[in-house]
Amino acid sequence: MAQCSLCTKTAQQLGEGPAKGLNNGILMLALTPLLIIGFLAFRWWRSNREA
Repeated sequence: MAQCSLCTKTAQQLGEGPAKGLNNGILMLALTPLLIIGFLAFRWWRSNREA
């Protein structure tokens, strides 16, 4: 789903359960910085809107 070619090969060798865990880990690692950036952008937007 959200994998590079190396991660795809690794997930295929691990089996179904661990592959899903690998996918979830990759998505979590991608989601965390996006949430932080989104929060900072919201704070910036809110502070500029009130000024």
